[in-house]
Amino acid sequence: MLIITGMSGAGKTLAVQSLEDLGFFCVDNLPPALIRKFSELLLHSANAVRRVALVCDLRGGAFFDQLFDSLTELEEHEIEYQILYLEADDETLVRRYKASRRKHPLSANGRLVDGINRERELLKEVRERAHVILNTSRLRPLELKDLLTERFRAGGDDPVFSVNVISFGFKYGLPIDADLVFDVRFLPNPYYVEALRPRTGQDPEVYDYIMGFQQTEEFVRRWFEMIDFLLPQYENEGKSQIIIGIGCTGGRHRSVALAERLREHLQARRAVTVTHRDVGKDGER
Repeated sequence: MLIITGMSGAGKTLAVQSLEDLGFFCVDNLPPALIRKFSELLLHSANAVRRVALVCDLRGGAFFDQLFDSLTELEEHEIEYQILYLEADDETLVRRYKASRRKHPLSANGRLVDGINRERELLKEVRERAHVILNTSRLRPLELKDLLTERFRAGGDDPVFSVNVISFGFKYGLPIDADLVFDVRFLPNPYYVEALRPRTGQDPEVYDYIMGFQQTEEFVRRWFEMIDFLLPQYENEGKSQIIIGIGCTGGRHRSVALAERLREHLQARRAVTVTHRDVGKDGER
């Protein structure tokens, strides 16, 4: 059983749609008090339902307060569950609500930002207990779907340990959900090669330029040794995901190339997705 919760506007509807595509039986806005009864219904059903996703959030009003009691009941009856918590930064949530023209469930007739702040505070304890936390601020819908597919793909009843690699530019800020961040601004910068400047680290000529330096190869060798050591440690500790940020100045050349190099290294053995957060922006400086 997967409990989906989190901030309003963070992508729970898209998450449900993606999980339905993966074969989950999904229920939206289920009052937490009914979780235990719902699980009993499934257990006694003639149809074998093994993968269930339930959305429980503050739309349930006062009923949401019973979430922890319901989770305790699941544990007492040895029903396995995980909590997927979706969030986004305030600016993104405001923009999404403005675009949808819908009211925030906690804003009533007040300011939208006040409702967002109140919701974030009310969900603080739930977030602390979440098994998987996804920040969707800079994810396109397809990227979110890909992440959910990698993590909860059919073929196993448990989420797959996955590696999410994000290239970014320091000038645009750190990815706030990164577990590990690597700064590759010490590598030779293609921005200062006129023919390479308008291209990205995904372009073969830019990629080969960056990888052609001895310090790049030395860094990659030592970097991969550390990554290969760390990932099993995180997995053994029960983490279902690890988010690796790779940053250069503008997020267009060096970080992109290194993110692709890490994908090549991991994809044969790990579920890995790569997001180039800032590749379409101004580029290096």
